[in-house]
Amino acid sequence: MLTGKRPTDNMFCENLSLHKFCKMKISEGILEIVDSRFLIPFAEDRTGIVENKIRNCLVMFARIGVACSEEFPAHRMLIKDVIVKLNEIKSKFPC
Repeated sequence: MLTGKRPTDNMFCENLSLHKFCKMKISEGILEIVDSRFLIPFAEDRTGIVENKIRNCLVMFARIGVACSEEFPAHRMLIKDVIVKLNEIKSKFPC
């Protein structure tokens, strides 16, 4: 959902999966993996404040996705922890 790519995309082969791709790019290359449609509403911000806030939230969101898609179910993030993390992201953007 975050990348706009399917696990069956041509860019993914034996050595690279959607999960591995995201895991590699989370911290430093988050804007390289995020579907650009997520960023359109914030493109007008010239201060960088919103951009940094968005980047941090995207990193948090990507970490949740990677943690929830671990190969072995026992290694996946618990849903109660997912909810806590999602609420943390939501709190960064008050209505």
